[in-house]
Amino acid sequence: MAAPNQVDITQLNVQQLSQLSQQLEQEISFFTNSLKSLKMAQQKFNESQECLNSMNEESKDKEVLVPLTGSMYVPGTLSNVTDVLVDVGTGYYVEKSIEGGKKYFKRKVEFITKQIEKIQPILQEKAKMKQAVMEILQLKVQSQMSQQQQQGVART
Repeated sequence: MAAPNQVDITQLNVQQLSQLSQQLEQEISFFTNSLKSLKMAQQKFNESQECLNSMNEESKDKEVLVPLTGSMYVPGTLSNVTDVLVDVGTGYYVEKSIEGGKKYFKRKVEFITKQIEKIQPILQEKAKMKQAVMEILQLKVQSQMSQQQQQGVART
């Protein structure tokens, strides 16, 4: 017997199963896109952390390219190798030491990793549910077709 908030999908008709399948497909798409976005953010934070790992006294006075936009850079010289400006979102920057920056990015990566770990099982469960719905839908369609064929044969 199904729990109070659950529906026995074998009791649904073809149209209801089709709607449920579409809903599950939308949810799967949403969670897949969310997972993709989280992984991209995780990669960016990891890259930022790696950049901080390469910062040292030998980096001082080296030429670097400073981004003005996503695709435009100007040459610059690295004058401070002990502090960095960290983008904390919505146009706000915080000055941090190299170690403080590393800790910040480590916390961000850990947070995003936890979010990814929460979403992956949900996505897998939704995919299993969609598979089950599709199997039942296929069986019901085949059953309807065989009934129609039997009715057609009985008429002749």
